[in-house]
Amino acid sequence: MQSEHTLDEKYEFTGKTKRNIGIMVIVGIIAVIVGIFMVKNGGGHHEGAEVVEGAGHHGFDWMTRVWADLWINNMYFLGISIIGVFFVALQYVAQAGWSAGMKRVVEPFGFWLPIAFVLLVVTFFLGGHDIFHWTHEGLYNEFLENGAPNPEYDEVIAGKQGYLNTPFFLGRMVVYFAVWFGMFLLIRKRSIAEDIEGGDKNWQKTIGLSAIFIVFFGYSSSMASWDWIMSVDTHWYSTMFGWYVFASWFVSGLAAITLLVLYLKKQGYLKIVNANHLHNLGLFMWAFSIFWTYIWFSQFLLIYYANISEEAIYFIERITSDYYFPVLLFVLIMNFFLPFFLLMTRDSKRHVIFLKIVATIILIGHWFDFYLMITPGTLKENGGFGLLEIGITLIYGSAFLFVILSNLAKKPLIAKNHPMMEESLHHHL
Repeated sequence: MQSEHTLDEKYEFTGKTKRNIGIMVIVGIIAVIVGIFMVKNGGGHHEGAEVVEGAGHHGFDWMTRVWADLWINNMYFLGISIIGVFFVALQYVAQAGWSAGMKRVVEPFGFWLPIAFVLLVVTFFLGGHDIFHWTHEGLYNEFLENGAPNPEYDEVIAGKQGYLNTPFFLGRMVVYFAVWFGMFLLIRKRSIAEDIEGGDKNWQKTIGLSAIFIVFFGYSSSMASWDWIMSVDTHWYSTMFGWYVFASWFVSGLAAITLLVLYLKKQGYLKIVNANHLHNLGLFMWAFSIFWTYIWFSQFLLIYYANISEEAIYFIERITSDYYFPVLLFVLIMNFFLPFFLLMTRDSKRHVIFLKIVATIILIGHWFDFYLMITPGTLKENGGFGLLEIGITLIYGSAFLFVILSNLAKKPLIAKNHPMMEESLHHHL
């Protein structure tokens, strides 16, 4: 039995850690500045890509690439954030005991949600025309004012105007975030109340709140993926896309949780978390890497077999491209083959080095997964990867890490009065 002192840990967000995060931000800013300079002068693109200075929405100037990169990171870090809330809710609904000792570590992920909302809204208003083709008004009018046919008219996009229009788009976004963040605050409030009041009253109420959140998240996350990612390729659609984005978000979130737990263990915290708990995290990463691959292959196979042109174009653009096809292969290697083989054995799931390596591979691989979802639709054949992408991701990652660690330091690391804590203390695999 662990001592009461062991269950009374509180993380200290030290000045050294803050400085390291600050250095990451500075490095990111420098990389962005240099990256923009390189792109404006013709660097940072793959061979054969054309840089169009001063282009409008039909061209691809350097700002289009900036907006695309911002949207990629918005989607990526938002996903990790909301999966943190989903993970906590899932543990409550499943009445899982193994995770009780690390539950409080995951809760701060939800504090990124309001920041993610602001970033999404700002990026949409400033760069929405470059990201989403459907935002251009000329697409919806079949005839010009003089009665002549409108060359910009798009019958397919015009048919989706009832759903894809800016007021409804923003309205859905507000609803998603309001419910997500509101439910997170309620779950967090009950979690903190557990520490003070003890008993299982708050635990029982949180199970009900978590069940409501999971049901809403199941629907809203799919709709959000249609709105924010699938509509980038406005003509394209896939009935499996919601599951695909969820799978990518979930395994990325699991990798982030694993790295945070390992970081805290290295700092001398979470003494009650042992190799058995780490085994569960490793098993989750391994299993959901397979799940992501299953969804990826199922979506690809159904579209390939049906050979419907408006569906197949999504993969044709990526497979036939000299630039995007290597990225696609890289994504498959990073997100399936390496996690699958590196975490196949029991010992690897319990070994800190293996877990760190695989979690890092997964985070990198799924960033490129979102890159591959968004970049071809925004930049077409002009996509590139360089210091600009690295810099923006470093800035986002640093800000995300600061929000998580600063909120982690505000409350005890372990929910010591959690009703399932005894099971967590004696968890064994």
